[in-house]
Amino acid sequence: MDGPGRGRQSRYRVTAALATAVVAAPALAACGASTAGGITINVYYAPEQHFQQVVDDCNKQADGKYTIVYTKAPRDSDGEREQKVRRLAAKDPSIDVVGLDVTWTPEFASAGWIEPWTGENKAEAEKDVLAGPLASARYDGQLYAATKNTNVELLWYRADLVSQPPSTWDEMISQAQQLKSQGKPYQVAFKGAQYEGLVVAFNTLTASSGGTIVSPDGSKATVDEGAVQALGTLKKFATSGVTSANMSNAHEQEAALQMENGDAAFEINWPYVYASMQQDKPDLAKNFKWARYPSAVAGQPSKVTIGGYNLAVSSFSPHKAEAFSAALCLRSAKSQEYSAVNDGVPPTISSAYDSAEMAKAYPMKDTIKDELETAVTRPVTPAYQNASIAIQNAISPPASIQPQQTADAMRKSIQEALDSKGVLP
Repeated sequence: MDGPGRGRQSRYRVTAALATAVVAAPALAACGASTAGGITINVYYAPEQHFQQVVDDCNKQADGKYTIVYTKAPRDSDGEREQKVRRLAAKDPSIDVVGLDVTWTPEFASAGWIEPWTGENKAEAEKDVLAGPLASARYDGQLYAATKNTNVELLWYRADLVSQPPSTWDEMISQAQQLKSQGKPYQVAFKGAQYEGLVVAFNTLTASSGGTIVSPDGSKATVDEGAVQALGTLKKFATSGVTSANMSNAHEQEAALQMENGDAAFEINWPYVYASMQQDKPDLAKNFKWARYPSAVAGQPSKVTIGGYNLAVSSFSPHKAEAFSAALCLRSAKSQEYSAVNDGVPPTISSAYDSAEMAKAYPMKDTIKDELETAVTRPVTPAYQNASIAIQNAISPPASIQPQQTADAMRKSIQEALDSKGVLP
């Protein structure tokens, strides 16, 4: 399957390497439910290797009340979004439950394509969900999706080179420069290509600096002093001599390979890299450790951008009650734990982290949960697609950033995107 970065709208899934690097959880039910009731719930969801097992288990639990059918969306995220937009805009009744990247919720909700969650369904969808993922399912004061899986980036480092992981970006740069002067592996593996991964880094640095990019109501481009500080951090990092020569073209996988090849001492990336390292470079894996994402400001913990995927009910489903029930089952704590261990998609439900299988698959789970408690979303606006492109254009390549000038230009282009001007979806 694809790595976690997929086009402009990255889902940040982890690769199937995680599934092969851990002991698989017991399989869920292997057979579907009876279709005697005649109700089919069509779930339009991205490709996920073991998701059919989750569907089969939920069909068994449904006991003939309905049958869930899993229809795979296109593998690339842009193609997935395009198909879903077209079908829902046409009021296609054949979609009952729709999978959403966490950045799509405002767009689909504001268009009237997905139903708000209310009453007992809402209470169940919110139960025991970590704060960061839950925020990704809300828009305009309402819950529009049930959280399915989540993700946050961590700092990865080599313990044979680094005795104490850095707590800030300045410390990380300084430690890397010191290693470089000693002739040791020193690089910081980072995803600096002009794509969504770079937007995630900028968003994290901005939030960690106490800033914003867009106002809370999604109507105004702010790009405030915190954003200017974030741009300064990216500029300093890109010009400090601690990155690879191709940093401005690197995506998740290139950054992971940089560390696996022994060239890097640090890496900013998603949790999938742990299993990948165990599988690909077991000798190096012995010293491959993790820590919380470095802060932009000393003494202030980082606020890391959340990734993930949620489940919404189509406004045009002829079986909404059954669709809500099916969605709740597909993202239950049991389902999330199974998907986390077998497909490498971290849970959104706190209790799903407590099993022995999760401890084996995610030794870094406590750090993930810690970051999720203070995680931030990307700008919440129906125009996110366009706003993201405006940000990408402004900050790529990172070495060319001129903090104040870049912020001023970005603010203007983002406002045009919010006003439905400028770039096209």
